[in-house]
Amino acid sequence: MSLFTNLLNLHSGNKPREDFFTEVVAYFLSLNNDILLGWLKHHSIITDDIYSSIKISTQQEHQALVNHTEDSRLDIVVELSTGLTTDVIFIESKIGAKDGNNALKKYADILSNLPNVRHRILIYITRDYDPKDELKQYDYDPKPAIKEYCLELSPNINFFQLRWYQFYSFLKERASDILAQEILIFMRNNRMSHTNQFSSVDLLTMVNFNKTLNLMESTLGEEVQHEFKLAFGGLIKPIASTSMTQWRWYSRYIIYTKFSGDNLWCGLGYFNLNPDTLTEYPYLGIFLEVSASFGERSKIIESMQKVINDKPNIWTPANLTILPACSAIFYQKSLQDFLSEKDQLSAIKLFFQESIKELKIVQEQYFDFPWKGVSIEADKEDLDTSSSSATQL
Repeated sequence: MSLFTNLLNLHSGNKPREDFFTEVVAYFLSLNNDILLGWLKHHSIITDDIYSSIKISTQQEHQALVNHTEDSRLDIVVELSTGLTTDVIFIESKIGAKDGNNALKKYADILSNLPNVRHRILIYITRDYDPKDELKQYDYDPKPAIKEYCLELSPNINFFQLRWYQFYSFLKERASDILAQEILIFMRNNRMSHTNQFSSVDLLTMVNFNKTLNLMESTLGEEVQHEFKLAFGGLIKPIASTSMTQWRWYSRYIIYTKFSGDNLWCGLGYFNLNPDTLTEYPYLGIFLEVSASFGERSKIIESMQKVINDKPNIWTPANLTILPACSAIFYQKSLQDFLSEKDQLSAIKLFFQESIKELKIVQEQYFDFPWKGVSIEADKEDLDTSSSSATQL
């Protein structure tokens, strides 16, 4: 067991894994500037300049620019000074989540507006595959499929996308102290050391993918969808494509509806479908979530907290006191709880129906807010519900 894993497990409530790992790595690099510079040079991010000063900061906050809807908080900021010039690097780190709300574009805007900077570098480093190519200059309009994975950045921004397994391989060859070894152990425990090779588990997943999908679809079928729509007034469609998009990007397979655009919404289904270890189980149930920028947020959070206070053994909170972040409450059970059932699918289906009724009761008893769900054909925005979502636990 990793020391860092033990420390993270001491954190009550939802574990802030990404922020925790960010602090660990940033601290290590601040003590080992040679590894930091070597890593940057290894990926041709910097050249052989001689830097007289290296400053690393974490969770740096920046006020929203005119075209931004909310303030930004940067994972890691590296300032490299030669004495005459300064290079600034923003590093956005993701382990399980994906880039959402066009966050990388916002960070690039902030970086582009910094004064007295020579080289402006934006690094997006992830555990999972999440392509974000810079938008090229075309003589014709790119196809929508191309636009989906492109960033339109200012010409003075140098963008680099890396994977954490690359850092793992680089550090493994240079790990000469206990701190580095502990980081490597933590990365292995959190599947950040994986390369692009298929494992036996990957092959098993491939051959059973359709069976698993069919089982989940059957428990969220027409009867459950009808009750969901009847209770909350709407359902985002088409179900198959929206649910698969949620699975691909956010490791959850759900049906959902929105009550106030992307500001308030609820979803029902399966979560944590890409767990960090093979001993973890997905969980299933229903959630209600409010965005970080919603004007009625404080009112919604107050009601959510009342639910948690009155029903602590039934409902689970997520980020109710953390800003800026999406916040949510969950009514959930582990999939493990259903494995002993003779008819697992029927038991899960009944639990989904129970979950709908429970959220409806909570809505009526605790929330003085007009809920009216929507039933629309999902567009790109509907499919890409914020990756800062509190439901990514």
